[in-house]
Amino acid sequence: MTRLRKVSPQDRGWTRKRAGKGFTYVDESGKRLPQSEVERIRSLAIPPAWRDVWICTVPNGHVQAVGIDDAGRKQYLYHPEWRAKQDQLKFERILEAAAQFPAARKRVTQDLHQEGMPLTRAAAVAVRLLDLGYFRIGNDVYTDANGSFGLTTLERKHVRKVKEGLVFSFEGKGGISQQVTIRDEDVAAAITQMRRRRGGSDRVLAYRTASGWRDLESGDVNAYLAELFDADVTAKDFRTWHATVHAAVALATSPEPGDTQASRRRAVKEAIQQVSDYLGNTPTIAKNSYVDPRVLDRYDRGETITVPSSSDRDPMKRQAGIEKAVRTLLS
Repeated sequence: MTRLRKVSPQDRGWTRKRAGKGFTYVDESGKRLPQSEVERIRSLAIPPAWRDVWICTVPNGHVQAVGIDDAGRKQYLYHPEWRAKQDQLKFERILEAAAQFPAARKRVTQDLHQEGMPLTRAAAVAVRLLDLGYFRIGNDVYTDANGSFGLTTLERKHVRKVKEGLVFSFEGKGGISQQVTIRDEDVAAAITQMRRRRGGSDRVLAYRTASGWRDLESGDVNAYLAELFDADVTAKDFRTWHATVHAAVALATSPEPGDTQASRRRAVKEAIQQVSDYLGNTPTIAKNSYVDPRVLDRYDRGETITVPSSSDRDPMKRQAGIEKAVRTLLS
């Protein structure tokens, strides 16, 4: 295990300069770096589009590179061991928060039944959609820069009502077309009211104040989440938890016998593919960033969850049973 050093982009660092189709790498004085350092830097795979790149001078810095992406956001490349540790802490935190989901869902249901469209009801709609639809929360930067949408930036034209419920059709992150069907009467009633409102912007999610309609922002949703959970829970945590649960169910119900390494590999590949389809991510991102690796480790040891019968007419009750089984598996 590497002994990592805490570093900062404010520390002394190197950078890169465009040279033809590639880059040259220089120190603070502008002197080109030796080939051994260039090879280490290239192994970091810093995105070519990043600008104002800062590069750590030591191979064991917990941050290896920092840059500004096309959307104007600061991005970081971490040392693999640092990221692995942070991912472990992330999954532990999400597992603890998952135990609070049943109580949080009860509160959301109560708020969905409020009269009118106050902020709390609109926020409850957003959280229910996060819980059911694997949505990203969305922000204006992505929408303005890339024309991609998340939950809070969806427009009225992105939603239509069908016999089965509500269908959300939109272009998500990375230009991936997404279609999400939501079957929930409380959400449908609220969304219908929002779409039929007079005034306000084209956004779907909105709430009414004494001075008129206002768009629901991601900050409003995060503030509501802070009321629902004792732990620090974000919108992305819903995607991560549901990706983990979905993978656990897929492995538990896989037609693969799982009695050989090859069979288990096929089952894992199919499970990750299912998760990536739901998330709208690549299988690599789904596996590396969203699915708790302990689900895959347990499966490799022959441990899976018992999936409750699909005959249960209460989908929320069935989901709670599945999630409890996953928490037990990972504990």
